[in-house]
Amino acid sequence: MNNQPTFSNKEQRRILFRLLSYLRPHKKSAFLALFLLVLTVTGDVLGPYIIKVFLDNHVAVLNFETKPIVFLAVSYFTIQVVNVFISYFQLVKFQEIALKIIGQLRIDVFSKIHRLGMRYFDNTPAGSIVSRATNDTEAIKDLFVSVLSAFVQAAFLIIGMYVAMFLLNPLLASFALLILPLIILVIYIYRKYSSVVYMTMREKLSQLNAKLSESLSGMGIIQAFRQEGRFNDEFDQINEDHYVAAMNNTKLNSLLLRPVIDLIYFVAVVLLLTYFGISSFDTAIEVGVIFAFVSYINRFFEPINQMMEQLAMFQQAIVAASRVFALIDEEEIEPAQQQTTYEIQDGYIEFKNVTFSYDGKTPVLKNISFTVNPGETVALVGSTGSGKSSIINLLMRFYEFEQGDILIDGHSIKSYSKRELRKKLGLVLQDPFFFYGTIESNIRLYDQQLTDRDVVSAAQFVQADQFIEQLPDKYKQKVTERGSTLSSGQRQLIAFARTIATNPKVLVLDEATASIDTETEVAIQSSLEKMRKGRTTIAIAHRLSTIQDAEQILVMHKGEIVERGNHQELLAQKGLYHKMYLLQNGIVE
Repeated sequence: MNNQPTFSNKEQRRILFRLLSYLRPHKKSAFLALFLLVLTVTGDVLGPYIIKVFLDNHVAVLNFETKPIVFLAVSYFTIQVVNVFISYFQLVKFQEIALKIIGQLRIDVFSKIHRLGMRYFDNTPAGSIVSRATNDTEAIKDLFVSVLSAFVQAAFLIIGMYVAMFLLNPLLASFALLILPLIILVIYIYRKYSSVVYMTMREKLSQLNAKLSESLSGMGIIQAFRQEGRFNDEFDQINEDHYVAAMNNTKLNSLLLRPVIDLIYFVAVVLLLTYFGISSFDTAIEVGVIFAFVSYINRFFEPINQMMEQLAMFQQAIVAASRVFALIDEEEIEPAQQQTTYEIQDGYIEFKNVTFSYDGKTPVLKNISFTVNPGETVALVGSTGSGKSSIINLLMRFYEFEQGDILIDGHSIKSYSKRELRKKLGLVLQDPFFFYGTIESNIRLYDQQLTDRDVVSAAQFVQADQFIEQLPDKYKQKVTERGSTLSSGQRQLIAFARTIATNPKVLVLDEATASIDTETEVAIQSSLEKMRKGRTTIAIAHRLSTIQDAEQILVMHKGEIVERGNHQELLAQKGLYHKMYLLQNGIVE
């Protein structure tokens, strides 16, 4: 994050054109907005010309004929009033287009996030992802609302002013034309240095969001271990870095934006008035021409100033867009799925010489091979880091494995659609996640095929109905984010109900009873037995007492299966499993 990329003009154009491609579905609205913008520019060009006609044809020659003056006054007033209404509709239309585009961009980002593989989330802080989906897309909105309209308006105004000035005095218009290279040079210098500053600002803002997200998620641990001071210091350091980057941006804007353009404007006006002053010694100068030229020069620089001020927003939008597109273009997507019609019927599982590494260097699983017959229960036991959860991650296709294969009913899991795998494989985690809503919605998970009766039956099956029926609103009881108002045992029971409601063919338990107290564990053992009947079950076990009836127990150590057999067979071997059993039961040999 510390090595900030720089953007060449070519790269900035590429990002800009990609952003503009989002205008395609809104071509008609965009053309209408541009047409309204042209009308407002036309009104801005005609205003000084009408005043010029009034000064030269009436004031200078003392011709105060009523009808022509009234006509000019009404024309000028009408143009200004109409311009107000046209400007209103034009701004509303640009805002409407911008909001629709940003809405689509956020949908693209949100959709891509759900297609990313788990490796991406392992390496990227959640706050950084949130920052790209919110702060960065909001910065892009300014591009369509303010920047593009300002740039287009400035372009039309500059062209219109030059046309008008050439009609009035070609020599002076040519002089004004020499101003453009200076302005282009200022823009070039600003864009060259501002992209680096803005990238630093966006990255520091992303780090602020990441640190805040981490603090909120781990608030209990922070307070329990008195880490408030350390987190405050870390947050303060990132905040200070953001402040330094923001000040660098402010200094850059203060130097290269309006002040430099104002200096060029003052020099241009002085030279213009000097020319008129010197010319007046030889020939009469029309007052209207002087007024029109000064007015046009003023109006010429007005959009330039607006454009320079919007240039800061433009650079922010380009940098923000580069971060958003980097996420959208991220290649670390979830494992590919083949489009087949295979269905999981029996639940026969086979691991064949599976080797896997999270970082591509250190293998966490080494040549894992085992089979699980339909309806059987296989338990995985072992110390922390032995590879138990990695087996589950591969079976659920959260990660892609490098070597070997995993078969279900004789077909590689890569040949099953994601929908089929998610439908037939039921997963219960040690710490289940709960969404804001109700108990009913957290069991149903918005599956419209499940009826209310199905939800109740699932809760009764795992005996969760006993505490749900005692709640004030029963199944409609509100659940806060992460289910913080429920006990760990209650959350786990609802997670069981959520899984059993879908009637999976394969049951995957990742230490599902580890966070449940002994009394609750005893109460749901019968439910677990019923859940396992007729289903292939793979269970990671923390307590050996919960898997003694498993047909096969695999003992994991450093990514390998070092022992296998049922409970009695493993005890007879007097190996690693035997030591774990003695340790958990407090038996000293």
